[in-house]
Amino acid sequence: MTKTHAMKRAAVMALAAVTATGPAFAQMTAVGQGEGALSIVAWAGYVERGETDPKFDWVTKFEAATGCKVSVKTANTSDEMVALMNEGGFDLVTASGDASLRLIAGGKVQEINKDLVPSWSTIDPRLQDAPWHTVDGKHYGVPYMWGPNVLMYNTNTFKEAPTSWNVVFEKMDLADGKSNEGRVQAYDGPIHIADAAQYLMFHKPELGIKDPYELNEDQYKAALDLLRAQRLLVSRYWHDAFIQIDDFKNEGVVASGSWPFQVNLLKGEGQPIASTIPQEGATGWADTTMLHADSEHPNCAYMWFEHQLSSNLQSDLSVWFGAVPSVPAACTDGRGMQTAEGCDANGLKDFDRIRFWRTPVANCSQGEGACVPYYRWVSDYIGVIGGR
Repeated sequence: MTKTHAMKRAAVMALAAVTATGPAFAQMTAVGQGEGALSIVAWAGYVERGETDPKFDWVTKFEAATGCKVSVKTANTSDEMVALMNEGGFDLVTASGDASLRLIAGGKVQEINKDLVPSWSTIDPRLQDAPWHTVDGKHYGVPYMWGPNVLMYNTNTFKEAPTSWNVVFEKMDLADGKSNEGRVQAYDGPIHIADAAQYLMFHKPELGIKDPYELNEDQYKAALDLLRAQRLLVSRYWHDAFIQIDDFKNEGVVASGSWPFQVNLLKGEGQPIASTIPQEGATGWADTTMLHADSEHPNCAYMWFEHQLSSNLQSDLSVWFGAVPSVPAACTDGRGMQTAEGCDANGLKDFDRIRFWRTPVANCSQGEGACVPYYRWVSDYIGVIGGR
């Protein structure tokens, strides 16, 4: 069993209960002197200090201005983020929607005083009160970035962009006449079940799936069956962005769900790579920076909240990761590298078409207890990728 699989198995019990609200914590009322340090759990590429590319550095100046020395722990999945925050010892986490409500419900993050974040009003209004970080009118984080999960493909194999996710879900010969078996990848996280459900929404409407995160037993079984078939095609379930990059360069992988981050790095190296959102649509992520309930450096954390909303950081991170800024002005004000055209290319106008990650719960729009809860997704996905 891999370390990731062991972590997921241990998470089955720890992450089983998702409730509507978490414990109350004393809210910050003023930002004081920085404590000299700040630890962040983040997605790869989200907190850069110029080590990967010197043009992308939004940590060095922050440290110089605040005296808060930043340390980063890269997490590869939302489950890993939740596990790390449960362990403690971190101040902030850049949580996606399939982790944020679990952290709130578990009492691992604290309510944010948005009055202490001067640039809060610059955040996209669609994100300010988003349900993945706002509970009972209380905000538990500051929006960071958002975007779609794209289909990344090799342009030597596909002379034209694939029009369907079937190239990674169904056995077939690809455009180069060779089988896709062993040449595709899938995401190593239970939330990938939602991608299968979204595919079925389009191709099997008789299942009646209306929301890929709200699946009754029959719908859920159909999604698992599709994923078991996909298991025969997949060469690797990826969770490390840089390993996926290497697989596309050196291991013959030609198609996979991915993030714009990997697409941009590969294209920047001159690799024959492109991405698309096929006809079935895409899932996506809207990430929120959240403050641990027991943070040892809350003043530095609030300084980071304001820093992360600066237009030049939002603009440059948007270019670096291929994401959409939470501050729309970052697309057009010229303070960073991003442009209006670049934001459009990253999905700015697709907000209403993306089905953003969120934690599946039993009580859903289909009725009380009608849907399969997340802890089942965790345990069953382990079985799928383990070949059982």
